[in-house]
Amino acid sequence: MFLLASAFVRSQPQYNNCNDALELCSNQTINVNNFGANTTVCNDCEDDFTTCFSLENSVWFTFTTNAGGGAVQVNIDNIIFQGVAGQGTMLQGTIIEAAVPCDAATYNIVGSCINNANSTFDITAVNLFPNTTYYIVLDGDNAGGSLSPAEASFDISISGTAVNRPIPTLNLTQSSASICLNESVEFIVSPVDCPYNGSFRWFVNGGLVAVTSDTTYQTSSLQDGDIITVETACYTICPDTVNNDFVQMAVYTFNVDAGQDQTIEEGQTVQLIGSTSAPNFIWTPAFYLSADNILNPIAAPDETITYTLEATENGCTQFDYVTITVNSGLQIPNTFSPNNDGVNDKWVIRGIEKFPDCLIQVYTRWGQKIFQTTGYSELKAWDGINDRGEVLEGVYYYILELRDGSDNVLKGSLTVLR
Repeated sequence: MFLLASAFVRSQPQYNNCNDALELCSNQTINVNNFGANTTVCNDCEDDFTTCFSLENSVWFTFTTNAGGGAVQVNIDNIIFQGVAGQGTMLQGTIIEAAVPCDAATYNIVGSCINNANSTFDITAVNLFPNTTYYIVLDGDNAGGSLSPAEASFDISISGTAVNRPIPTLNLTQSSASICLNESVEFIVSPVDCPYNGSFRWFVNGGLVAVTSDTTYQTSSLQDGDIITVETACYTICPDTVNNDFVQMAVYTFNVDAGQDQTIEEGQTVQLIGSTSAPNFIWTPAFYLSADNILNPIAAPDETITYTLEATENGCTQFDYVTITVNSGLQIPNTFSPNNDGVNDKWVIRGIEKFPDCLIQVYTRWGQKIFQTTGYSELKAWDGINDRGEVLEGVYYYILELRDGSDNVLKGSLTVLR
């Protein structure tokens, strides 16, 4: 019988090298390990030093001091050794100042030298320079006759006056605390203790509405009770996303309704059905209206028109709109007889002169175009002749585009009699 053996291989941590040192941020704890880590030992390479201890399987971390400098404390906690036979069970570490990053020839040990630690321990340093990058190296010890250096997972965090920084905040103000519906309002954000902030992200009721490079945001689309917030990222090293206290808007609104759109025939009248709670209102334009200062005037337009009901209350003005569509009154005959008897010899469309830019096209039942003209009148009325001569008697189909500013297109059949 054969036994199948398997091995669990742990990959090296990315921070196995000094140049890939993991950035530590003040008062933030991360879980790391030195599984499979090794050393880079050559003349002046990153692990080429024996001060404090000799390196076996190093992992690297880095931090940058604040504008004041001072002291730091690096805490190593929750240490869990692999527990492999012949493997060490102690860690060692220190803090390094490097005049040239990761060049061992320029190293200066500035932290406490920790050897033979097998439980929670701290590495400390004092009088660190401001705005300076330092390194932390941690390593597994193989003291006491161990065959291989210790490998473990552990939590690491850093604190102290040299890395502490003010908590950034955002102060948000607006040009007006109470506005009318559809009124524009500007918001201004003022970052405090927030250097290197990038763009600002603006939210209304939790939904992203704008991203700005400056500190202002302007809108006229807010509703009563809407909540506005803004966020940004502070600091380039160990960036911190900051949100402000929210601003809740008071938006004054009231009912204004101009009524449903209506359609009438040319020459007819219609009553507008407006409503509002506001004490002051007016219809515009006043054309074809029996009165512009009552809610239900009579309108007698001779062409399609849109009326605006404008109402004012408590200093706020709101609008609503209604469109009265006036049918053109076109009379389009569906037959004519171009036989030169002086009766109905042309296809005359009554009322077409109101649409000087109209386009008329006539097709056979098979879709062949036999007539087209732009602009139409009694003088230009079609006589049943095209560039090939007289069209045959039969049924044809027309398309009439009024081109009056609307999308009105009329279609129908047309019978030619001989």
